[in-house]
Amino acid sequence: MKFLNIFLFVLLTQQSFAQLLDGSNGNFNRGDTLRGYLSPERTCFDVHYYNLNLDLDFEERSITGYNDIHYVVVNDFETIQLDLFDNMLIDSVVFKGTHLKYQRSFDAFFVDFPEVQKKGNQSMLRVYYHGKPIIAVNPPWDGGFTWQKDKDGNPWLGVSCEGIGASLWWPNKDHLSDEPDSMRVSCKLPNEEKYMFVGNGVMEAIELDPIDQKKIVSWKVSYPINNYNVTLNIGNYVNFQDTYTAKDGEKLLLDYWVMPYNLSKAKEQFEQVSPMLSCFEEYFGKFPFWKDNYKLVETPYLGMEHQTAIAYGNNYKEGYNGFDFSRIGLKFDYIIIHETGHEYWGNLISAQDIADMWIHEGFCTYSEALYVECMYDYQIGQDYVNAKKPSIRNKRPMAGVYDVNVEGDGDMYNKGMLFLNTLRHVINDDELWFEILMEMNTSEFAYKTITANDIMFFFNKKTGRDLTPLFLQYVFYKDIPVLYYKFERQKGKKYSFKYKWQTDVGEFAMPIEVLIGSKNIRLEGTQDLQEYMLVKKKKEKLSLNKSQFYIKTKKF
Repeated sequence: MKFLNIFLFVLLTQQSFAQLLDGSNGNFNRGDTLRGYLSPERTCFDVHYYNLNLDLDFEERSITGYNDIHYVVVNDFETIQLDLFDNMLIDSVVFKGTHLKYQRSFDAFFVDFPEVQKKGNQSMLRVYYHGKPIIAVNPPWDGGFTWQKDKDGNPWLGVSCEGIGASLWWPNKDHLSDEPDSMRVSCKLPNEEKYMFVGNGVMEAIELDPIDQKKIVSWKVSYPINNYNVTLNIGNYVNFQDTYTAKDGEKLLLDYWVMPYNLSKAKEQFEQVSPMLSCFEEYFGKFPFWKDNYKLVETPYLGMEHQTAIAYGNNYKEGYNGFDFSRIGLKFDYIIIHETGHEYWGNLISAQDIADMWIHEGFCTYSEALYVECMYDYQIGQDYVNAKKPSIRNKRPMAGVYDVNVEGDGDMYNKGMLFLNTLRHVINDDELWFEILMEMNTSEFAYKTITANDIMFFFNKKTGRDLTPLFLQYVFYKDIPVLYYKFERQKGKKYSFKYKWQTDVGEFAMPIEVLIGSKNIRLEGTQDLQEYMLVKKKKEKLSLNKSQFYIKTKKF
């Protein structure tokens, strides 16, 4: 039993924090389509701003509230689709003082307007609602509300909804392709110190409701934000702050909210933040949500990349709650590094469809390796990458199924990292490689939603090479490239090296590196059988360089 528990723990630690949605059986229904497909009822309007107002009842574990949805009309329409889980009740939908009719279907609802809404018009729709949101059984993998008590017996609430969707607790256009330009969240709470709401962005106000004498805490987000990143953190928090100085001298507020009994631990553990931000600034540019500050918020679950309000529940331990496959991972707090990596990969740059969630997780996991490389050296970074190989199953592709809200396999984390490390060494030009990463974050894709094709075409453009077959093989097929090879001794010191690639994708080409002792020979490999003559001295060993390339090898 002990061995089984260890095995399960190891397996979990190599998978996501997100709620991976398994669509491997291909049994999709209309509800899946409504959630994942961009129908005309969704593409006809573009959300610019959400103003979410909530009143929480901790005893009933329920919420009452309304959301103002500000939008611009993209195409003329009479009906739009919004999303709210069917266990949550809609009280009314109000437009310009008029109650509109609506029809519910699965976790969506369709709002009918009394007249055609014309392209270019800007307007606002208010949705009143209430209910008991889904309770997370195993957060953050299983999405929902976490109603908890802290060690002192005080109420402690956290929310995690990646994958399953933000519409489990508030009405919105729940599709990754449409992020509001900004957002405000206000939460009404009992007027007691033990109830403090910490949200995304910057605290706007703490007010007193003159009617019921409850306090209203409001937070404002000044940047685009995807819906699953919107969060509630409510508890008996204490706050302390620090600053990070960027390379240009500008100062960033570091804002920390933790349980009182963990204050001293937090002050020590969070010292990792500034060196990390310096490393990420070197590779990806300045922290992308500067005006909204950087926050770590202690939560009753492990972690999540909530924009500028990173959920932290790693128990102030190094590694993944004190564990890592490689000893290298025990040099840093995994949750701090990984979830901050998401501020660039996932928050600044977001996938348009959840099927491309590998963009978030693969690049973010690779940012861990770059952090290690920055803090120590290149070789230790490579050791960190290669230590993750045993965890990869290659049972399903990293990409999911498009238009039905289904992610790819959990391999998207470590396999995504290894693919990017492979791509780096295929390009074989670190100056260009880091230029690509920097440009992705600072100009090309900053504050945008993108697709796998966008990334692939950008890499092709920047490198002047057709890397399409590599992207297709690693992302859209479960198997990795297989190199068939043979060393055959010829006369004297000469050896024949025969080799070819086997892949699902046609016209596949990728370099092969042969090691003669410590000497490296780089060859271009294709799906056609090729031969190259090698010369080695007596004591020199012939081998393949597999540490920089994620591949399988088989001898003829």
